[in-house]
Amino acid sequence: MQTQKVIDHIVQWLKDYAEKSGAKGYVLGVSGGVDSGVVSTLAAMTGLKTLLIEMPIRQKEDQVNRAWEHMNDLKSKFSNVEAMSVNLTPAFEELYKTFDVHDDEFPNEKLAFANTRSRLRMLTLYYYGQINGLLVCGTGNKVEDFGIGFYTKYGDGGVDVSPIADLYKTEVYELARALNLVKNIQEAIPTDGLWDAERTDEMQIGATYPELEKIQKEWGTKTEADYSGRDLEVFKIFSRMNKAAQHKINPIPVCDINEEWRS
Repeated sequence: MQTQKVIDHIVQWLKDYAEKSGAKGYVLGVSGGVDSGVVSTLAAMTGLKTLLIEMPIRQKEDQVNRAWEHMNDLKSKFSNVEAMSVNLTPAFEELYKTFDVHDDEFPNEKLAFANTRSRLRMLTLYYYGQINGLLVCGTGNKVEDFGIGFYTKYGDGGVDVSPIADLYKTEVYELARALNLVKNIQEAIPTDGLWDAERTDEMQIGATYPELEKIQKEWGTKTEADYSGRDLEVFKIFSRMNKAAQHKINPIPVCDINEEWRS
């Protein structure tokens, strides 16, 4: 990949979009992962106001430390970058007490609470975005957004722009190296940080990003019969998750009303 051309293109795209929208810049959540690390750096490179927010919810210390190491590094390099922490744990605990049900009756409760964390962060980003005149910048990559739908609808999927949604995860890592992000960000193991117990993306999905990318690049040109061994296993994982994620990947369906019925 021609990383410098990709970097320059995204930076200019972000700058143009914000200026056409009349926005002062961007706000985004920094998790301590490579996606938010790359996107926050690209946003900073626009020269526009870039507000980085770390939003812990029962967060692991290493994730918080990585996030702040990255944000402090960006602040030292870009005068247009501001960083802050908004502790969402107390707000989440109140929601937890309000929503909590019996797990044996509702087996999806833990997943619902994981998604609630993401949606609480989305609410926070839009609040700070609105009071500062900033757009919410997404950090989803191509596999997550358009392959397996590995994101929360109206959570981390609730954004104004998605600058790296056409890049595979391995390509995001290439940009991280080219941008010379702090080593801990470049080497961070992908995790959504939405669970009390440590659950990496690979643990949740059952496949690595390179394995998923191979299937996504061939999606629509090959069938299950074309695969065997580990590739077949990953094809089945990708196929199952892609099918389940169509409500995320496709636009919200609108029920059209016959114009004749309006008279």
